[in-house]
Amino acid sequence: VDLIVEGDRVAGVLTQMGLEFRAPAVVLTTGTFLGGRIHVGLKNHPGGRAGDAPSNALAERLRALPFRVDRLKTGTPPRIDGRSVDFSVMQVQPGDTPVPVMSLLGSVAEHPEQVPCHITHTNSTTHDIIREGLDRSPLYTGVIEGIGPRYCPSIEDKVVRFADKQSHQVFVEPEGLTTPELYPNGISTSLPFDVQLRVVRSIEGFENAHITRPGYAIEYDFFDPRDLHHSLQTRALEGLFFAGQINGTTGYEEAAAQGLLAGVNAALKVAGKPAWCPRRDEAYIGVLVDDLISRGTNEPYRMFTSRAEFRLRLREDNADLRLTSIGRELGVVGDARWQAFSSKSREVDALRAALANTPVIPGSPLTVAVEAASGERISKASDLLNVLRRPAVRIDALIDALGLPSVAADVAHQVETQTKYDGYITRQQGEIDRMQRHESTPLPPTLEYASIEGLSAELKQKLIAARPETLARAARIPGITPAALSLLLVHARRLRESA
Repeated sequence: VDLIVEGDRVAGVLTQMGLEFRAPAVVLTTGTFLGGRIHVGLKNHPGGRAGDAPSNALAERLRALPFRVDRLKTGTPPRIDGRSVDFSVMQVQPGDTPVPVMSLLGSVAEHPEQVPCHITHTNSTTHDIIREGLDRSPLYTGVIEGIGPRYCPSIEDKVVRFADKQSHQVFVEPEGLTTPELYPNGISTSLPFDVQLRVVRSIEGFENAHITRPGYAIEYDFFDPRDLHHSLQTRALEGLFFAGQINGTTGYEEAAAQGLLAGVNAALKVAGKPAWCPRRDEAYIGVLVDDLISRGTNEPYRMFTSRAEFRLRLREDNADLRLTSIGRELGVVGDARWQAFSSKSREVDALRAALANTPVIPGSPLTVAVEAASGERISKASDLLNVLRRPAVRIDALIDALGLPSVAADVAHQVETQTKYDGYITRQQGEIDRMQRHESTPLPPTLEYASIEGLSAELKQKLIAARPETLARAARIPGITPAALSLLLVHARRLRESA
């Protein structure tokens, strides 16, 4: 419930029982527990989540430290007993085929039984019930002050803000294989329980539904992420790392990625090694962290592909190629994963080489076979890798024409994707190289922004608050101009030369 602080660094944690755990690095992943307050209708009570107490003592301790703090809000829908639901009137939403896996080492055989989701919708009756209950909604009576997620608003917000919509989708998700509970994604609410029950039972398929747990809104503390380094270590206290909703993000993947990064950097710090954070062109977590630390946030931040300027490189199929070697150097990739990655990399290189080294001559038996398989006419001498660049040509047809032994699906997909997008990827790499020239230009921590003539008072204030570590990170601070970057570059060089 407390941090052990010695000078300007963290030295461990103190539990509620009075036990001390000494540590040179501490990672805080507090979720919605810091000063958490749960709202159902006009009633509210302290809570970290339903059934759990908040971390008020820790919240007060952190508020006493030199961090900028604010409040955010999130919510959850009521849970429903699936045994009381009529699925026959809903639209079935089966999972992906083939079943995807989350890891290079994963296989479909390891997956549990697959169960479908379902879709239903709210209706005009639902919306009327919600409007009638707004006078008892904490969102619309000023009880809740925290800002909620923009991209997953409560059902009250949807009905009020999108009054022209006759219905809203409800994605009915099973909570698990061993529970009958359902998660009706799309009707997050903090309305009173009696209103929630009427809302649920007005929805097709839920007419006889039993609510097992009510929906609620929860307000909690978060700390300005601009007070962090890119390693997620706080600027104010050495050895203290923040990850997840404490940094103003929302979403499971966002929190998990930050926890991984903060944990890696905490371990690196203890080992006396330099911190690491992926660049914006290396991983979505690099985009997320850079956005938060460069720009901050005043609402729960969610990661979207549209936030990444180099998303052509940040594909699901090449995540292992982008990050496994780095993970091996950091010590978080074990031998089994490294061997699997190395084997796949060799297979990708071998397949590309086989295609590049196989000539295609008009009229030859191989060319005729390729034309028959792809439906494409080949009139000029080339090689199979160039033929694969054609939109209509599939790699399976070329593998069959070559008579190659069985090629793993992920290997074939990787080669096909790399080849078809090669021109675009090369062009984007040029943009990345230009950006990296700025990334490799450090801004000394002793740079006195207030004394740089030519910078506006606004820019000086932003630079002093952000203390960017490189020229590229300075460039991403809102309002920074090319002229300001030139001034920073000149002054940084002068400072280094005089050192």
